[in-house]
Amino acid sequence: MVIVWEVVYRLGFWPPFLLPSPYQVGQTLWYGIADFSLVIAVLASFQRLIIGYVLAVVLGTLLGVALAKVRWLDDTVGFLILSVQTVPSIVWLPLALLWFGLNDKAVIFVVVIGALCTMVISVKAAIQGVSPLLIRVARTLSYSNIRLFFKVILPAGLPGIITGLRLAWAFAWRSLMAGELIGSGSGLGQVLMTGRNLGDMSLVIAVMIIISVLGSVIELLLFQRIETNVLKKWGHTK
Repeated sequence: MVIVWEVVYRLGFWPPFLLPSPYQVGQTLWYGIADFSLVIAVLASFQRLIIGYVLAVVLGTLLGVALAKVRWLDDTVGFLILSVQTVPSIVWLPLALLWFGLNDKAVIFVVVIGALCTMVISVKAAIQGVSPLLIRVARTLSYSNIRLFFKVILPAGLPGIITGLRLAWAFAWRSLMAGELIGSGSGLGQVLMTGRNLGDMSLVIAVMIIISVLGSVIELLLFQRIETNVLKKWGHTK
C-alpha cells in the first residue's frame, strides 16, 4: 500500500500540498508523537469513547432484554430503535449541540446514540434466539424466572451478545470521530479539523492512519479474541 502511495505521489496526479508523500506523513506522525500532541489527542478521544461505550452497553443490554421479554414494548420501542438505527451518527450533532452545548457531553451523546441501537438489536436477537428446548428443559427442572435467565438464557445468548459488543464498539468508534468534528476540546477529530483548516494534508492523513490502526488493533486483539474464545467455549466453532 505504501509503495502504491509513493508511486501515485511521484506520478504527480495531485500537487504535494494535496497528496503528501509517505515520508512527509511519517515525519508528521513522528513529530506529533514526540511532542505528545497526538498522544494527548488519542487519550482525550479514548476517554470520551469509553464513557459513551460503557453507557451504550449498559443501556443497550437492559433495553435489549426488555424488548426480548415484553411483546408490547418490542412492538412500540423496538420499531423506534430500528428507525433510529438507520440515522447516521453525524445527523445527531445539531441536536447534541442544542441539548448539551459545545462540550464533551455532546460528543459522548453522539457516541452513545451510535452504539446503543446496535447493542439493543444484538441483545434482543441473542435472547430471542435461545432454543425453546433449553427453556422447556429448565422449566421441567423447576427453574424460577430469575434462575432461568441467568443459568440458561444468558449463557446460551452470550455469543450473540459478544458479537453485539464488538459491533457496538465499531459504531462507537465511528460516532466518536463524527462527534469530535464539532471541535470540542482536544481529540483526534479536533486534530483532523485543525489539519483541514490549516491545509495540512500530512496531519490529516496522519490522523486517518492513527484512527485506522487503533480501530483495527482493538478489534483484532480484544474483541475478535473474546468472540473466538466464547464461540469455542460454547461449541459454535472448533
